[in-house]
Amino acid sequence: MVSSNTLSLSLTLFLSFSSFFSPSQSHNKEDLLSIVDLKLVPWGNAKLRDNSTIVCQHGEDECLLDTVEGCAIDTWPQPDKHFPFIYCVEDLAHQGRRKEWESCYEKLGLLDSSTVNDCYQSEHGKELHLKHADETNALQPPHTYVPWVVVDGEPLYDDYRYFISYICKAYKGTDAPKSCSQTSYITSTVREVEAKANDSFCLMEKVIPTWNKIRSTIGSWMNHKNLAGAI
Repeated sequence: MVSSNTLSLSLTLFLSFSSFFSPSQSHNKEDLLSIVDLKLVPWGNAKLRDNSTIVCQHGEDECLLDTVEGCAIDTWPQPDKHFPFIYCVEDLAHQGRRKEWESCYEKLGLLDSSTVNDCYQSEHGKELHLKHADETNALQPPHTYVPWVVVDGEPLYDDYRYFISYICKAYKGTDAPKSCSQTSYITSTVREVEAKANDSFCLMEKVIPTWNKIRSTIGSWMNHKNLAGAI
């Protein structure tokens, strides 16, 4: 819980999880989560046709998992509830075991799976998927790849090296996390947004570490709270 003398930042991740979900080393930055309102938007680079048909970049399996994850977010709104489930589902997808995603219920001790299952098999699941489409398509400037990371409305583009620095620099509260006191984060020079928008060199090599660092930061926070023990 954020203390009364802190301000919370908005951190939104527009992701196509299965394309960028891979193991990475741990970063002990779980204290950053105390100043961040984390939001995941599972839409990726999917396309919406005129008849509301959804075409996902990596096929029907990606559409299914995006809908399942959207239903998980809707069922368990708090990140410490839905993120462990999404973490588990996408880890299986990374291993080529997408069809085993329902095993995450048992791994995480989620005895009542009916709400998520009923959701993704119903019209409500599609409505949530379309909602994430609207959120992604409303981005200004528009997203051009995934993951697309936004801090308080400002896109980070492919500048993954300054992910933590962006959060610390944008934070206006009086009770800053210890992570923000580290010289490597508070003295980093953040390039102009316009320069980032035009810098597309080695894009694939850059966006993968972006998600790796975000995932490992949140994963460290999960481990700190004993939320990832079953994964």
